[in-house]
Amino acid sequence: MIGTDSEPEPMASTRTLSERFRHTAKRLADTPAILTDERLWTYADLDEASDVIAAALAERGIMPGDRVGLYCPNGAEFVCCYLGILKAGACVVPINLLLPPTAIAFVLNDAGAKALCFQAAFAQQAAAALAEAPSVTLRLGIGPVDPETVDVRIDDLTAAVDPPAPIIDPDQDPAVILYTSGTTGRPKGAVLTHANLAANATAVAEVLEIRPGADGDRVLVVLPMFHAFAATVGILMPLLAGAALVPVARFDAALITAAIGTHRATIFLGVPSLYAVLLRLDDIQVAQWKSVRLCISGGAAMPEAVMQAFEARFAIPILEGDGPTECGPVTCVNPPSGPRKPRSVGPALPGVEMRIADPDGHWLPDGEHGEVCVRGPSVMRGYWNLPEETQASFHGDWFRTGDLGWRDSDGWFYLVDRIKDLIITNGMNVYPRIIEEILIRHPGVAEVAVVGEPHPLHGEIPVAYVTAVPGQGEFDTRALKDWCRAQLGRHELPRRIELVEALPKNAAGKILKRELRRTGEHERGVSLP
Repeated sequence: MIGTDSEPEPMASTRTLSERFRHTAKRLADTPAILTDERLWTYADLDEASDVIAAALAERGIMPGDRVGLYCPNGAEFVCCYLGILKAGACVVPINLLLPPTAIAFVLNDAGAKALCFQAAFAQQAAAALAEAPSVTLRLGIGPVDPETVDVRIDDLTAAVDPPAPIIDPDQDPAVILYTSGTTGRPKGAVLTHANLAANATAVAEVLEIRPGADGDRVLVVLPMFHAFAATVGILMPLLAGAALVPVARFDAALITAAIGTHRATIFLGVPSLYAVLLRLDDIQVAQWKSVRLCISGGAAMPEAVMQAFEARFAIPILEGDGPTECGPVTCVNPPSGPRKPRSVGPALPGVEMRIADPDGHWLPDGEHGEVCVRGPSVMRGYWNLPEETQASFHGDWFRTGDLGWRDSDGWFYLVDRIKDLIITNGMNVYPRIIEEILIRHPGVAEVAVVGEPHPLHGEIPVAYVTAVPGQGEFDTRALKDWCRAQLGRHELPRRIELVEALPKNAAGKILKRELRRTGEHERGVSLP
């Protein structure tokens, strides 16, 4: 439940994110907001620290609506800066930690950012990016940064000035600009308003039945905070609902487990590839997960075999959900109280509408495959300075997700694949996810991704990239061929199987199929006639 106090919770559509956070912080001043190995941050601590950053930004010329880059790993510092930027009335532009300086400069220039907050460990990359980003006139360093390289050291700030009180329209003014990965062409900045994010965070908290207060939920956040899923569900959701978050800086199964045991985390956010890695923990480590009541999976389709193995080993339910960055990002999730349907991403969130459309934008009946379209208060205002791309991404006021899926008669949604990942072989549709579900069940396969490769006779052919389970000895490719033939249609058989050491992934742990397609242009592996 959200807001158990007698004072009513502000409506998402009438309050900014910073006003909503202050409301929570006032009610729960002494309640834990962030738990790290270094210290416990109460809501009062976080409110004060973010006020100081907001005042510093305003004092140095950052105005409402200005864009401020945030280049920082997971931690309390990221959250303080994120809230401080919002409190100044500015717009947060999170920077992907895996980007090279040239790509960072592109994001800063495209957004017209006036300031950049960066963590000391990334000072060298930040300096190289700033050399190509003339719009940035204010540099703020987090941690032990060289004072000669920045205009402000955030660690040196004190509460000498009252925080600003900007006038913000929550329905229209951007809170964040989240840059997509740019799978085709240049990255695009999805503009999400205060109302967009508040609506999404509140709806997710309602479905997950988030418990506020000192004995309430604690959300472990190892997914990168610059990513839409972690920012909304890992930061805003707990802080607006009165719960706490436990940041972890990197994907490390032992580190994650230690944080859960130390801080008694109750909710874990992950992507399918991370759950596969967690299955390698020993029994003593698995026992430290006893405080966790829910696991949430998003970002990619969860292989049913991985879900079943994890739930059997950890005795914790995994709730699969989905949604693109442009929608806040969560659009649907399986409810904790059930039912949880295999391979389903659940029903739409409260206030969100989802339908299935054909290529012309006509609605399809339940059971038929088409593009998943979304309408609701969390859908983005548009892409930053890209009106044509914005228009092309909508059917009227329905956002086109690019996901191929269907809906059952109960309103539960199922994702078949990304439309762009669909493989057409000899005129027949081949869905990579179906092939992947079969391959991942093989005891020797750790991870798998299937992509289409152009072919002069067949149009496209499916190609599988697999990694082997560690410690299993020599990988038996012939056995894997037989496994596929026994369970897949002839048109679905991978025409090549590539054994690789690791699959390429982004910072959130999502497999990058576009990189595999590029690899396929240069490599040839084991043929499957």
